[in-house]
Amino acid sequence: MKLLKKLCSLQATAGNELAMKNFLIEWVKKESVHWMTPPEIITGTELQDNVILKFGQPRTAVFAHMDSVGFTVRYHNQLIPIGQPAVKTGHELIGSDALGPIGCKLILDSKDQLTYEFGRVIERGTDLVFKCNFRDEGDYIQSCYLDNRLGMYSALQLAKTLTDGLLVFSCREEHGGGSVPMLVKYLYENFQITQALISDITWITDGIEHGKGVVISLRDAGIPTRSFINQILEIADQSGIDYQREVEASGSSDARELQASPYPINWCFIGAAEDNVHSPDEKVHKYDIQTMVNLYFQLMKNL
Repeated sequence: MKLLKKLCSLQATAGNELAMKNFLIEWVKKESVHWMTPPEIITGTELQDNVILKFGQPRTAVFAHMDSVGFTVRYHNQLIPIGQPAVKTGHELIGSDALGPIGCKLILDSKDQLTYEFGRVIERGTDLVFKCNFRDEGDYIQSCYLDNRLGMYSALQLAKTLTDGLLVFSCREEHGGGSVPMLVKYLYENFQITQALISDITWITDGIEHGKGVVISLRDAGIPTRSFINQILEIADQSGIDYQREVEASGSSDARELQASPYPINWCFIGAAEDNVHSPDEKVHKYDIQTMVNLYFQLMKNL
């Protein structure tokens, strides 16, 4: 879990993913010499801070967003949420500005206004994140930003044996998206990709439990093409890997923009489920992590 711990500790709020991009590229360059098929790393100004790893002759793309929720410093000690973080007074936040490193506490007042408590004024526009307290205890992993560093982790485990496929590390998902329309245009026009898997983290609900296996979402706020979902379910059934079927009326991911694009991309959201969503204490069962990794291996071989 050293890689997952490192990913969770990196600061990469929506729109400010450069540090994660740089880490990812250097990590892939170092580790990919041991992989079955070292990938082509596709990056550059035309892709902003997004990163694509191309393996062989790709048929399917796996999307994993790199960004997280967090906070932007406004005026007079005020904080503005990035995405929808779960907040309560006392949460520890970290970051840095021109004057140096920052370790402050979040304050939620009676009017639901967010401020910070720190020994000096923090430069306006500074991004802050939850302080990482990574816990590997018993059957569970707990940390901030398992959503979606765990999706990245699963994709990077897949990379070790992937021969044909695309791993797409996207930006800004937590704050309304914005990078996927450009990415899907690039993927379709350059590689004729028409199917995608979303390596992201979903929620524990009244129908989804810890330790019962990875989640295959049949729908959320968006409704994917059922024939493609049936193909995925057939592969999952034949694999013998434990999984749970999710049916929700709300929630979305990078798939929202895939579905809205003018390109004929079939998609499915597949990931482990967590408690304490968007908080410093997100919680995922290790068995669900392992079944997530295993199912992606099977899907990328058979789709």
